[in-house]
Amino acid sequence: MGTAQLCLIGAVMLLGVIGVTAPGVPGTLLCWAAVLWWATSQHTTLTWGVLAGATGLLAVAQVVLWLMPSRRIRDSGVEWSTVMTASGVAVAGFFLIPVLGAPLGFTGTVYVHERVRLGGHRAAWTATRRVMRTVGGSVLVELMACLVVTGAWVGAVIAG
Repeated sequence: MGTAQLCLIGAVMLLGVIGVTAPGVPGTLLCWAAVLWWATSQHTTLTWGVLAGATGLLAVAQVVLWLMPSRRIRDSGVEWSTVMTASGVAVAGFFLIPVLGAPLGFTGTVYVHERVRLGGHRAAWTATRRVMRTVGGSVLVELMACLVVTGAWVGAVIAG
């Protein structure tokens, strides 16, 4: 497999990770499709193992999302830009502080963004809790699943 094809697969994965936070973009499906593309191009035991693991993990994440109560961000009064910014920091945090960096980065960014917007600790903390109750759980479940799949793919590409 050439470098150009690996870069395209990586771009689809990145679009999937970003798509988790954007309404209407099937982020988990894009991540899974990128792994499927890679596995069907390579035909090794490692690639099929990563595909099987990704399929299982993303399926479990979808079941967990289905079991969570549905809530809308419009009802919370929080801006989508807050969630998008927090998700971007969560992605960076996932790789800077493995696994723990994603929820810490997401929650911390929401708090800082709301503190700047609202001006005080109490109001910002209340808004952060509202965001986490409204969309934080579902976004973090889906984002973590996609990040773990992306991390497994990167590790497998480096390993082999």
